[in-house]
Amino acid sequence: RYTGRTEIVSFRKSYHGSTHGSMSVSGNEIKKQAFRPLLPDVRFIEFNVMKDIEQITTSTACVIVETVQGDAGVRIPSQAYMKALRAKCNETGALLILDEIQCGMGRTGTLFAFEQFGIVPDILTTAKAFGGGLPIGAFISDRKIMRSLTHDPMLGHITTFGGNPVCCASALATLEVIEEEKLLEQVEAKGKLFERLLKHPQIKEVRRIGLMFAIDFDSAERVNKIVEQAKQRGIITYWFLSHPYSFRIAPPLTITEEQIKESCASILLAIDNA
Repeated sequence: RYTGRTEIVSFRKSYHGSTHGSMSVSGNEIKKQAFRPLLPDVRFIEFNVMKDIEQITTSTACVIVETVQGDAGVRIPSQAYMKALRAKCNETGALLILDEIQCGMGRTGTLFAFEQFGIVPDILTTAKAFGGGLPIGAFISDRKIMRSLTHDPMLGHITTFGGNPVCCASALATLEVIEEEKLLEQVEAKGKLFERLLKHPQIKEVRRIGLMFAIDFDSAERVNKIVEQAKQRGIITYWFLSHPYSFRIAPPLTITEEQIKESCASILLAIDNA
């Protein structure tokens, strides 16, 4: 609507949701194959691969990317890559859309992950933790871009339940708690404690930014057993749809040091008994 262009550039192994539009720009072919036809004119490139940025052209309406790829197994781009992506969008006139539905709201140690990469998006999406337990999502942009959605057609682009007052009150309270309880200042220390305690010879790799973890093992079967064992011990972990060799840890930002120690002990027992 804003650029008058049709091509969307997204990334392999990305995950943006399960509705028709968001599935169309998600990179997991197995998950979306049964729901075709999907949106046309979507081009997929490799995440954090500098040469693929050249596929963004003056035909590209927008580039949609998770600042940190969640479902691909917590894939963290380099700062140089994110700055080059921002520069290429500036050069071509494509809008840069950052999806921070998983990595936003303090998960990485800053309110939004993009703050750590020295860039600002044209559009930012947030949801999940934003509502503090109630369903809400937000599309954040500048006034010029937002106003292009208000007309032609009449009424513009509308929503039935957008701006629900109860959900908005919950989102505002969530932001206030993050600020008042200084939760962002605690994230990195808590993440490092997890990293120190989660040592096991079967762990192949740990990828972490803030309190967002992927723990790699040698097989998907092994991960499934660990996830089940952890659940029996009262710990919720989960595997990744686009990277089944890892399980994720994404605790609440309010988790205490004692709870971290207890949960790590339970996870190590789950690994031993899986």
